[in-house]
Amino acid sequence: MSQHRSEITDDKNASLPSQPKICIVGGGLSGLATAYRLHRLLPDASISIFEATSRVGGVIHSERCKDYLVDHGADMFATNPPAAMRLCEELGVVDDLIEPLVKGRGAKIVNGGRLVALPEGFVLMRATQLWPMVRTPLLSIRGKLRFLMERWIPVKTSRGQDEQDESIGDFVRRRMGHEMLDRIVAPLTAGIYTADIDRLSMLATMGPIAKMETTHGSLAKATSERRKSGEDSVERNSAGARYSQFRAFPEGMVQLIESLVSHLPAEVINTDTKVLSLSRSTVEGWNLSLKTDDAERCESFDEVVLATPPRITSNLLQGICPSAASLLADIEASSVAIVVLGVKQTQIARPANCFGFVVPLSEKRKILACSFASEKFRGRAPTDRVLIRVFVGGAMQPELLQQSDQELSNLVREELFELIGLSGEPEITQVVRWHEAMPQYHVGHLDRVAKIESELTEVEGVTVVSNSLHGVGISPVIGQANTAAAQIASRLNSSSDPSS
Repeated sequence: MSQHRSEITDDKNASLPSQPKICIVGGGLSGLATAYRLHRLLPDASISIFEATSRVGGVIHSERCKDYLVDHGADMFATNPPAAMRLCEELGVVDDLIEPLVKGRGAKIVNGGRLVALPEGFVLMRATQLWPMVRTPLLSIRGKLRFLMERWIPVKTSRGQDEQDESIGDFVRRRMGHEMLDRIVAPLTAGIYTADIDRLSMLATMGPIAKMETTHGSLAKATSERRKSGEDSVERNSAGARYSQFRAFPEGMVQLIESLVSHLPAEVINTDTKVLSLSRSTVEGWNLSLKTDDAERCESFDEVVLATPPRITSNLLQGICPSAASLLADIEASSVAIVVLGVKQTQIARPANCFGFVVPLSEKRKILACSFASEKFRGRAPTDRVLIRVFVGGAMQPELLQQSDQELSNLVREELFELIGLSGEPEITQVVRWHEAMPQYHVGHLDRVAKIESELTEVEGVTVVSNSLHGVGISPVIGQANTAAAQIASRLNSSSDPSS
């Protein structure tokens, strides 16, 4: 069922003869967005969210620390795909949204220990302007010539379905060369997915770019066509990210979570409630074993939505659909630490004058990326202060996360001293750790997800919604939640219709 259908079927439904009971396991964005949509579609349904921790929102959380506003996870969302923006319109918060500041837009890459601006018009792995690529010091003459040859590199031929997908590393090496991958594409991609680009699926993460090769023969030819049609107008004025297509909230991304919660009945959300097991009911529906404050109880539901990380979802499905459980267990997830520093502007001897920078592995440094949050959005720090978020760990340097918070803080400060001249004691220091929070879309991910969903069709009444399936961003997750809720509403309506 398409996202469009999930939106146009969002109406009040009074055809259900009884009050269906729906349980959502997990109170992150996936669970909350699904609950919100179900409440809109089935206002008479009894909906319960069970969240094992003391708060909802998952990796989305914001807090005030002295005069700084700190986002613990995502600090903005993309307006395209449009599911997140449409949700904000429904919630009545679209007018609250803020855009990234104009001054300082752009990203840089560490090259030889220096911060070098990403060529204007370069987005992810596509150059919408050639002259900045010719002039950039990020590539050697040989690297630039190899990049310019991309137009004449033949399209990859596949002998079978299993060979259609390839890693981002293989794709970029094949089309643009190793230097382009190592110095530009890999650090940009790692900054998004904290992943190993030699395992990351091209089709699952960069599908539209992969399609450009098959449709036009090369990225250069596809870009020429897009330039003629005006499709690349935004990209041509961007460097690394299309910042005009992102939005945030004045008080951080937690405002999205708070708004979703405010649109749900108070009795829906149950925190500090762990789901121990899921099993078929002896009558119809499903039994959940719940644990709260060392007390255990069992409740029955007509529908169950698993909005949990793949490892937890796999455990709950083990006795119900072992094949889907096994496939979910195969989806790895990387861990990351975000070291947050609040400093005076005078403590930075060499200001980066950008929104952030990424670090190639070849630089042999101990940080993945750095974001200057207060340079991106107003209200994150006082006017003479800078809020910095530095990412450590990921799939390629997981051993760094074994260090203590103090050790990670010291490590980051040493790196920033060398890169931007940071000195002195920060006014605030926080270390936010996210364990196995970023699903890794490895080669073959789309096939794996298709098999999971095929297996789950045999388990009526259980739905999986997760950022480990169809996209890690906020908008893709909301789109999945819309689709899942529409399918559940359709199923319940159909079962309640005497003529069906």
